[in-house]
Amino acid sequence: MRLFSELIADQKQGSLAVEISGRVVVVTGAANGIGKALAERFAREGAAHVGVSDLDEAGAKAVAASIGANASGHRCDVSKEEDIRALVAATEMAAGKPVDIFVSNAGIADIDPDLSNAGSSPDPIWDRAWKVNVMSHVYAARAMIPGFKTRGEGWFVNVVSAAGLLTQVGSAVYSTTKHAALGFAESLAISHRDDGIRVSVICPQAVDTQMARAGNFAGADVDGILSPEQIADAAVEGVKAGKFMITPHEKVYEYFNNKAQAYDRWVGGMAKFRRSVWDALSKARSSLAAH
Repeated sequence: MRLFSELIADQKQGSLAVEISGRVVVVTGAANGIGKALAERFAREGAAHVGVSDLDEAGAKAVAASIGANASGHRCDVSKEEDIRALVAATEMAAGKPVDIFVSNAGIADIDPDLSNAGSSPDPIWDRAWKVNVMSHVYAARAMIPGFKTRGEGWFVNVVSAAGLLTQVGSAVYSTTKHAALGFAESLAISHRDDGIRVSVICPQAVDTQMARAGNFAGADVDGILSPEQIADAAVEGVKAGKFMITPHEKVYEYFNNKAQAYDRWVGGMAKFRRSVWDALSKARSSLAAH
């Protein structure tokens, strides 16, 4: 059996750089926010075609129209496997060639209905989040892997969130499903590396989007709030460099290392942090209830 250090050396020697120019890209959840910024950034990088998708079909088509002739807008409910397959087919028809890069950006978030009980979210909330935040990545893989393997290359770019590396105080559903999304991305990267398939996960903290402005992420802005454009810039540069983990907020990787090195201490520290943001979470919960 080969030493693990030898396997790591092989990994460092392998070429992981991703060429975006001339590629066909699909971006989900792209009518606004991070998805919109990603679609626009990939287009500026010279993508041959960008399939812009969202539940908001009009919004997706508007973004595609703003990008120009090398983009198409599509409706897609990522919780439905048939929708993702239809999205791939429609994008390939518009582009005239296969999809090379699939960006799974669409996601949803909920805070715990009872902030004093991490298990308080009802089953329908868990089921919905599992389908959107986890199964959408699985469905994309099912749709794309056969073609990627045949061509000997392909790229998955999954927007996971720092919650997948760390946790999100006050949202057990979001934290758990994002951890699962990261786990699946790792499986993709490990299982299909030898097929020429690459995977990147984007793990930001607070971003200036509708989701963040809804007040669901109290405490996530501890290291500042980045714009969707800043996330897209970091994501594309990380993808071009062939990175698996991309952390637009620089502190996230440091926190992740701290967690790995002293897990018990990290859990205690997060419990202390939760106490410090309890009031903010309670206010967010009250605000959501009022609306």
